[in-house]
Amino acid sequence: MAPLLGNWTSRVYHRDWLLAQANGLFDFFQHNSVNPKGGFYDLDDSGKPLDAEGQVRSIHIAARAVHCFAIGALVGRPGASDLVDHGMDYLWNHHRDRKNGGYFWSLDNNGPVDSNKQGYGHAFVLLAASSAKTIGHPLADGMLADITEVLNSKFWEPRHGAIAEEFTADWQPLDGGAYRGQNSNMHLTEALMAAFEATGDRDYLTKAESIADLVIRRAAGSVDWRVAEHFDAEWKLDKTYYHPNEMFRPAGTTPGHWLEWTRLILQLWSLGGKRIEWMPDAAKALFEQSMALGWDSDKGGFFYTLDWDDKPAKRNKLWWPACEGAAAAHFLNEHLPSDYHEQCYRKIWNVIERAFIDHRNGGWHEELTEDLVPAHSLFPGKGDIYHALQACLIPLFPATGSLTKGITEAGGRL
Repeated sequence: MAPLLGNWTSRVYHRDWLLAQANGLFDFFQHNSVNPKGGFYDLDDSGKPLDAEGQVRSIHIAARAVHCFAIGALVGRPGASDLVDHGMDYLWNHHRDRKNGGYFWSLDNNGPVDSNKQGYGHAFVLLAASSAKTIGHPLADGMLADITEVLNSKFWEPRHGAIAEEFTADWQPLDGGAYRGQNSNMHLTEALMAAFEATGDRDYLTKAESIADLVIRRAAGSVDWRVAEHFDAEWKLDKTYYHPNEMFRPAGTTPGHWLEWTRLILQLWSLGGKRIEWMPDAAKALFEQSMALGWDSDKGGFFYTLDWDDKPAKRNKLWWPACEGAAAAHFLNEHLPSDYHEQCYRKIWNVIERAFIDHRNGGWHEELTEDLVPAHSLFPGKGDIYHALQACLIPLFPATGSLTKGITEAGGRL
């Protein structure tokens, strides 16, 4: 049945509702998450610090806060630029390794806790610097130059057209350098596009297209548009890979990343002048596979992981795949409109409203059981604003680039 009255994103009420959800997220994190000793707290369900005195602060949390509150500053949110200042100071003056270069993974009040250099974390530093540049932050240019040099000289592998995964503090390959992962490269693709938009330097865009070609056209395309997560040093797929960190490196496949790549591929296609022919069909295929295999048609929500027989493995439902699904459906509606994409968009938001938004305490539940009951087996509380805020704001701006680009080009107008 064709949707009545057009897409939800064309309706004033839906747009106002999305903005209200974004404002709720800003309220929850802006007033609760700032750690006066530097960086940001992980919060419990009620918005209190999980560990006010001993909080270990991972780099992606500070970098994501900078990105999101730069977005807040662009749309005119009072106080948002103060959090950008706070996060940029922590990244530049604490996470940055002044001796060896690069950025430590995690810190506490006494200094580095995990001093390793992770591609995932460095990708988010590039995103933070790029977003901070859009609001004219005084540290942005220096950080952009620094993180770009580190990525180019330490992480980028020209023969593969993607980055290596991880190093020790003094740049020795961690665990022999045998692992390559798509997750860090996916987030670097997002950050490279933001850097291209902020600077006009086409090398960023060329690198993003190279990663997408490797991870999506070649790797995902070879396994029927399932995004493979884990590879060896030669980028050979490892279906048997296991790591105890199920938050960042779960076994099997992760449908949420298929959804995330759906949006990123369409964004990359648009930024590149729509000249790369394989991208629209790939984005559509990734989305359709995620809905067919990853969506729980009985209870709703996306299973966290599948095994390589396409059966649900980790059956809990996390907030970020739902967020990425809503954003992906919107991008598809804008570039490849269909009733199916609109119906999926509505279906995903219905589950978010019913189960993920915490109407009592604010913020969103980051983890639910298979039956959509709040749980904390992987995520102890409410860690950050990034995925949920983007899900709320992406549908309000043109699907031609990142949020910072869309907001800037719209003059901040919704």
